[in-house]
Amino acid sequence: MTNRTRTATALVVLILWATLASTAASTRTRWTTAQLEELRSMSITELPPLPPDPTNRVADDPRAADLGRRLFFDTRLSSNGRVACSTCHQPERGFQDGIALAVGVGTTARRTMPIAGMARSPFLFWDGRKDSLWAQALGPLESPVEHGGTRAQYAHLIAAHYRRDYEAVFGPLPDLSAVPGSAGPAGDATAMTAWSTLNETLRDLVTSVFVNIGKAIAAYERHIVFGASRFDRYVAAVTAGHPGDDVLTEDEIAGLRLFIGRANCSQCHNGPLLTNNEFHNTGVPSRPELPLDRGRLTGATTVVGEEFNCRSRWSDARQRCAELDFIVTGAHTLDRAYKVPSLRNVAERAPYMDGGQLATLADVLDHYNRAPAAVTGHSELRALRLKPIELRQLEAFLRTLSGPVLVDGRAAAGATP
Repeated sequence: MTNRTRTATALVVLILWATLASTAASTRTRWTTAQLEELRSMSITELPPLPPDPTNRVADDPRAADLGRRLFFDTRLSSNGRVACSTCHQPERGFQDGIALAVGVGTTARRTMPIAGMARSPFLFWDGRKDSLWAQALGPLESPVEHGGTRAQYAHLIAAHYRRDYEAVFGPLPDLSAVPGSAGPAGDATAMTAWSTLNETLRDLVTSVFVNIGKAIAAYERHIVFGASRFDRYVAAVTAGHPGDDVLTEDEIAGLRLFIGRANCSQCHNGPLLTNNEFHNTGVPSRPELPLDRGRLTGATTVVGEEFNCRSRWSDARQRCAELDFIVTGAHTLDRAYKVPSLRNVAERAPYMDGGQLATLADVLDHYNRAPAAVTGHSELRALRLKPIELRQLEAFLRTLSGPVLVDGRAAAGATP
C-alpha cells in the first residue's frame, strides 16, 4: 500500500468516525416537539404566579410574613421550650430534617415533608389531612409529640412578646387575664380540664389568637420556594435550540429520557414542582414498630371534619371550597395512598417515603423497579424491569434536580432570624 493510499484510507476512517460520533451526539440530544413541550412544562420557570389564599386574608401581608418568620424559629412555641417549626423544617437542609421519623418533644410516626412550594398544594401532610398552610401549621403546635403546647400558652406568648406586631396585623389582642397559662382542647389532663372550665366566649378568643399564629406562619412559608437546578438550565438550553451537552452528562440525559418515557415517572411527578399533588398507593412497606398507617383513607375523612378547614368559621374564604366540595372519602383506592412529594432536591432528602422506610435513591428506584405488593389496599405500580445501567442513569438524572431553596430570593441557609 502506497503512502497516498494509506493517507486516503486514514482520511476515510477519520471521516466515518466523525460522522458516527456526530450522529451519536445528535441522537443523544435530539428531542421531539412533544418531548420538548413536556420538558418545558417541567421547568421551574413555568410556575405561574402564586395564587392568593382566600382562606387567609393576611397571606400576602409583609407584616404577617415577618411576624410568621419569627414565630417559625421561636422555641417558646412548645411545651419544653426547645422545639420550633424550624426544628424539623431546617433551612440549611431545605426545610426538612434528614431523619426517618420527625422528632419534637417526642418521636412522630411520619417523615418530615419539605415545605418549599407547599403554598401551591391543595392538601398538606402525607395523608392530606389539612387543606391550607395555616391549618397545617396549627396541627404540630398541639400535637403531643411535636410542639406539645396549648392554645392558651401560645396566646399568652403572643401577648407577652409579640403584642405590637400582632396587633398591627390582626387588631387588638383580646383580654386574656381570665385565661389560665396552659389550656386547650388537646394536651395533658390539666390543660384539657382548664379548657373545659372556660366559657365559649373565652375559648373562641383564645382560638382566634391561635388561628392567627398559623396564618402568620403561613404568610412566611409562602415565600419558601425552589430555585433553578441544572435540569432547568438544560431545559432552557434545549428549548432554545442548543444541545445542552455541556449542562447534563450523557447518563443524565439518558435518565431524563427514561423519566419521561419507559420508567413513567412523569405520570405523577410532573409540572414545574414535579408533583401532581395527588395521593397514590405505591406499595411502600409499613414500619413494623408502628400502628398500621392507612394514609389518605384516614386523611380524607379527617380534613372534611377538620376544625380549621376551608369551610370552618376560622377560614377567611368567601367562596366555594372546591377541593372539599369534590373530595373523595372512604374509597378502597385511598388505603395507604400518600401524597406525591416534589422531586425537586430529592437527592438531598434521604431517607425516603412517608416513614423513611427506604434509605437511598437507589433503594427507591429498586422498589419501583420491582413493584412489590401493597401491605393493604392495592399498589398502582407495575414492575419496570429496568436494567441496572438504566437505574443508575435514572438516579443520575434525579440528582440534576438539586438546586437552592430560596426565601424571598435568598438562599434558605441564610434565612434564619
